[in-house]
Amino acid sequence: MSKRTQDNQYIKRITLKEKAEAARHYFPLNLPLFQSFQEMEMHPNVTFVVGENGSGKSTFLEAVAVALGFNPEGGTKNFNFSTYDSHSDLHEYLRVARGPYRPQDSFFFRAETFYNVATHIEELDRGPGGGRIIDSYGGTSLHEQSHGESFFAAFMERFGGEGLYILDEPEAALSPLRQISMLSRMDELVRDGSQFLISTHSPLLTAYPHAAIYQISEEGMEKVKVEETEHYQVMSQFFEDRERLFHHLFEGEGES
Repeated sequence: MSKRTQDNQYIKRITLKEKAEAARHYFPLNLPLFQSFQEMEMHPNVTFVVGENGSGKSTFLEAVAVALGFNPEGGTKNFNFSTYDSHSDLHEYLRVARGPYRPQDSFFFRAETFYNVATHIEELDRGPGGGRIIDSYGGTSLHEQSHGESFFAAFMERFGGEGLYILDEPEAALSPLRQISMLSRMDELVRDGSQFLISTHSPLLTAYPHAAIYQISEEGMEKVKVEETEHYQVMSQFFEDRERLFHHLFEGEGES
């Protein structure tokens, strides 16, 4: 199986339903992201969504995942639990256009609720007739690993290829080196026919070459190159001219 193409990708585009127009004054459709939103064309391999905290990128990914049948807190489509019902009703206003093929594997990874997913796995394994779900994650309890190790176990062990993977800030507990390793794993899965939708703050991840990047700002959503993302520009400025940046940040420090 090779990389997805425009003809055989799992998700082709995401649009708003007509009824969304009447709800644009209410959260989350009142966010700048949705004020001029028409549609988002998915890259057949990897699509990134970037933006500042509060821009709506996680809300957007959650809604796409729920519209596709995932549990709002993450996991596979077989996971059905709720630790705290806090998701919005945005999924009711989204139309997800699918391709002709169905993924053989799927997972919604959400950094802020992955602890809840790990707990649910342990509860299922302890329950009546429980199997060994944890074996699909490397066999070691996710709670007995560091945050970053448990994240990485999901990427390396659970994701099996020919899959649709929705990842919300997967870099949250990963070192730069682990993020680079994640890029390698992601490419393996792409070459094995997988498609990704990822929200992230990481310039390392968005540098992946076989991808589309959508940036959310006060003006809405636009398709950009990695060098045009705010995250990349801030990091570039920091490493290329950090003394000048520090001068402005710490101006007046030490003065009486």
